[in-house]
Amino acid sequence: MSTTLYYIHDPMCSWCWGYKPTWSALQLHLPEFIKVEYVAGGLAPDSNTPMPAEQQAMIEAHWHTIKRKLGTEFNFDFWRNNIPRRSTYNSCRAAIAANFQGYQVAMIEAIQHAYYLRALNPSDSDILISVASELSNKIKAKESIASQPEFDIDKFIADYRSEETQKELNRQIQFSRELSHQGFPSLVLECDGERHSVIVDYKDYRASLNIIKQLLGK
Repeated sequence: MSTTLYYIHDPMCSWCWGYKPTWSALQLHLPEFIKVEYVAGGLAPDSNTPMPAEQQAMIEAHWHTIKRKLGTEFNFDFWRNNIPRRSTYNSCRAAIAANFQGYQVAMIEAIQHAYYLRALNPSDSDILISVASELSNKIKAKESIASQPEFDIDKFIADYRSEETQKELNRQIQFSRELSHQGFPSLVLECDGERHSVIVDYKDYRASLNIIKQLLGK
């Protein structure tokens, strides 16, 4: 029976961005037989309504808290250079569309860099397509060296806008709610047909790893 570690996330979740270094370290130390599966929880549904000033201030304060507690880098110009919307489903669709070509993790990272470091707005489709195009060009430049498969930008755009991607997002959102009610990021280990919540320690991957090993009886 397979063993899966579900990572419940949203590309525009600031705590997921703060957790990224520890999440990367945890994956490096997981037993090889554990399959990692990303599940987009969908932090905020589609909206064209500008975010109220009070909500903008609240979320920017969260960024400052994460920076203070974890040392995470943020570009606070985002709040001056954009008209923020409480809308993350587009970024989730972009991650899913990229996953059809095997580039989900790379796309999530590209979205996070655009949002948190470059002060771009991933709620906007044109920003996401631009970020995907940059990723495609970067991969093409490496193809001759690393023999990486192509990231077809035209296919990405078609997939991003497709009903298949929307259905997959709906499935993942529903599945994330079945897995956990602890918010983003969350970890759930499925083994021997049972699911277990795994602690998320933002600073030390070993806390999660020790729980996983205990659940596996190792």
